[in-house]
Amino acid sequence: MACTDQRETNESQETRTKTVRDTLEQLSRDLASGKARVVVGPQGAVTFTGAGYLQGRKITDACAYRRIMATGSALARAAIAKAELLSGRSVDKRATVHSHDGGASWEGNH
Repeated sequence: MACTDQRETNESQETRTKTVRDTLEQLSRDLASGKARVVVGPQGAVTFTGAGYLQGRKITDACAYRRIMATGSALARAAIAKAELLSGRSVDKRATVHSHDGGASWEGNH
């Protein structure tokens, strides 16, 4: 899984896989409870507000989105669908922009 590629020094692949899995389960719970929310940008890029722990654990919003859509809870997927509906656009899975501030501004990959 691409989310596991950015390991810390001396972090095993197994440890990284568990960290990613646990973090995305937490994000799914936070989306379902409303602690975190989804923002779809004008270019179709996705970001998660209220989930600053993603960046601290080196998990991109795009990776989190892909994993939730593949294996996340129905409530988390419903939160993403609601964000798409409210923004009037679908998430572009190939979007080349991202946000570091919860969707207030968007920039190209760096």
